Amino acid sequence: MDTTSVDAPGAAPLRLRPPRNPVDARAVRWWALRGLCSAGLVTVVLGVVAWLWEPGRPWLAAPLVLAALWTVVRVVVEPRWRFAVHRWETTDQAVYALTGWLVREWRVAPLSRVQTVDAVRGPLEQLLGLATLRVTTASSSGAINVVGLDKDVAAEVAERLTLVTERTPGDAT
Repeated sequence: MDTTSVDAPGAAPLRLRPPRNPVDARAVRWWALRGLCSAGLVTVVLGVVAWLWEPGRPWLAAPLVLAALWTVVRVVVEPRWRFAVHRWETTDQAVYALTGWLVREWRVAPLSRVQTVDAVRGPLEQLLGLATLRVTTASSSGAINVVGLDKDVAAEVAERLTLVTERTPGDAT
């Protein structure tokens, strides 16, 4: 058995390979803002508590330093690393996605298994003109999310995948 291909019924074999397209460069700012909103908030809260509660300062010093270092990692390192790793691609046979920064996940979904295709835009994504392409399949692993796409690219790809999926034989289960 050839372990390098995934065969969809009635379609040419899919070759497992890395996806070709990088995400939009604005995704770096999006990931940095998300890191600032989460890790940065913890750092600020610890800093305010340490400033206001003098007897607690000795116990809060180490957590505050660790939170500040984690904030730097989330705001400076993670976004650039994700941009270097995240890739995506769609063909008439499948959706390919490579994601992660600590744990990398490579997913391939044959279009015969696709149930829904959505372009999702959270508040920060709207602010930056970005979107997430969400491809839901019959897989127990959940949807494939391609984050950090230009909003127009995500809408165009969602529309194209919807049309291709309608023409693809299979019951998406």
